[in-house]
Order: sequence, then structure tokens, then C-alpha cells
Amino acid sequence: MEPKAITVKEELIAWIREIEDISVLQHLEAIKNRSEKPFDFDEEWEKGYTVEEARAESIRRIKSWWKDRK
Repeated sequence: MEPKAITVKEELIAWIREIEDISVLQHLEAIKNRSEKPFDFDEEWEKGYTVEEARAESIRRIKSWWKDRK
């Protein structure tokens, strides 16, 4: 391990030891416990818009931008 990585880890450990805010600690714990699953292109593609849905969503967004400018 690089000396810089060791220094960064030591600084983080020192900082975490000083944290008293439970919400910050819970957030750090959530980061620690999250599972990184590999990106699945086919799965994401299935969750995407159809051509018709994409067209309708584009029109809706553009109209909302023009409505906001009035």
C-alpha cells in the first residue's frame, strides 16, 4: 500500500473517532455496508424508456421549461 493511502486512512480514522453526530455515523455506516453490484447493461436497458415514452417525456420537459419562463 502506498504511503499516501496509509496517511489518508489514518486521517479518516482520526476524523471518524471525533464524530459525535449520529446521522453522520449512520451515513458512513450505510456507505460501508452498500454492496456494489456490477453494471448490467441489459437490465438497465429493460428499465429504460420506449421510443414513445422518450418522445412523450421530452415533450413534457420542454413544455415545462417554456411554462416556467413565462
